[in-house]
Parts: sequence; structure tokens; C-alpha cells
Amino acid sequence: MRTLISTAFVSLDGVVEAPGGEPGYRNAGWTFKEVDFLPEAYEIKGREQREATAMLLGRVSYEAFSRVWPDMEEFADYKAMPKYVVSTTLTEDGLAPDWGETTILRSLEDVAALKETDGGPIIVHGSAALTRSLADAGLIDRYHLLVFPLLLGAGKRLFSTTDKPAQKLKLTEHETYANGIQKMVFDTTH
Repeated sequence: MRTLISTAFVSLDGVVEAPGGEPGYRNAGWTFKEVDFLPEAYEIKGREQREATAMLLGRVSYEAFSRVWPDMEEFADYKAMPKYVVSTTLTEDGLAPDWGETTILRSLEDVAALKETDGGPIIVHGSAALTRSLADAGLIDRYHLLVFPLLLGAGKRLFSTTDKPAQKLKLTEHETYANGIQKMVFDTTH
């Protein structure tokens, strides 16, 4: 079974909205506007590109990333990587022609079936609504979190507010950096 990894930049209060400066959010760009840049804090991002064998995205994140990531040198490893987009509305003609093989999945059942295929880890970037649905369905195996020392208040959250039994996570890697960012890698226990 393939490992499904959710990776996120998250504020201390759980907000994941617009870390890179996406329009429409009052605190857009909080990862670089509010916290000093330290390259070592982002080591895990390069490792994710080297270790992942596929990328899974929700439609909104796919549409945002597919406009800019194909031409960005820092995301070159993702260009050739197979991509899967979970959407009930996206059509084949809405796929980016210059971002490699992309398959549209229509349901969480399709994601569960993808996890059963041969291959290495599948990485989920952005895609807050999808991540919450995947977590509620018990499909996420690992979280790669860079937690920023910020309280943003309102905004899209990484974690679901669904009333469900407690889920214990196992901390498998952690580090704190001089700029206050904390790297935390958690495995889920199913």
C-alpha cells in the first residue's frame, strides 16, 4: 500500500490559507512576510520532491499550482511526476498541457484505490478541503508540517472540525529552527 502524505505550512492556530501570497486573504504571504527565511527550515520540501512518486491535489490547488509550478526551477521534480486531481467538476480540457501526466479522480474511493496500487509515497500539497476529507476518511498516513510561530485567526484550516473519536499521532521527526518554525512529521495510527 502506498503512503499518503499531507504536507503543509500551518500557523500555530491551524490556518493554512494563502501561505505563498495568494490573493483574497487578509494575511496572504504570511510564510515570508512575517517570519525570517532560513533555508534549513525548508529542507523537508526538497526531500518531499525526491521521495514522492506522485502528487495528489484538490481542484482549486491544482488550478493554482499548474499555472506557476511547471516553470519554477524549485519545483522541477514535480513536473514529470504523475499527478492526480480529486474533483467532481474538472474536465480533461481543464488540465494543464505542460505539467505532465494528470489523472482526474472523482471520489475518495478512487483515492483509496490509488493507495492500493504499486508505487511509492503520494504527496498532497495545499488542498485544505481535500486534506480534511481524506483525514476524516482515514486515508492520510503521514503529516509533514512546518508550523509557523504565528496566530492568524480566521482562515482555512488544515484539520477537520468533524466530531469523531480521538486519533493518536506518532511523532517521527521534529526540529525547531532559529526563526521559530517547527518541523513536525507525524505518522497516523489506523
